[in-house]
Amino acid sequence: MKVILKDNVDALGKMGDILNVSVGYARNYLIPKGLAVEASEKNIKALELEKGVVERKVEKEQKKAESLRDEMANVTCIITRKVGEQDKLFGSVTSKDIEKALEEQGIKVDRKSISIDEPIKSLGEFPVTVKLYHGVTSEIKIVVVAEE
Repeated sequence: MKVILKDNVDALGKMGDILNVSVGYARNYLIPKGLAVEASEKNIKALELEKGVVERKVEKEQKKAESLRDEMANVTCIITRKVGEQDKLFGSVTSKDIEKALEEQGIKVDRKSISIDEPIKSLGEFPVTVKLYHGVTSEIKIVVVAEE
């Protein structure tokens, strides 16, 4: 089934792309969630008219993500945790904890876009990648310290 994407979909495509997807995926996921519409003659013509608007929107989101990346370039998040013997954490630092620490610094990021390479289970300094937009990523520093 041919569909036109109305929004960016990870591992599928960008806004405005015309793609062939399975009927079930289109009818049960993409169309009900408002991520795509069926690629009929009428919708294709409407897409051509909207392409300029879509391109401006994509450009605006790209610039917003780049400015956020510049803002996050020197960000260091300090997270305090209870530790046991040999400075091992009880549990681990998750993307939800990092999202909360960033929010306290005035930076709003979805926790699904935070990529932790390996679980953080000890004290120290760790690099974490944040995907801000398609092709725009930022690396932040997470410092885990012992709770007093």
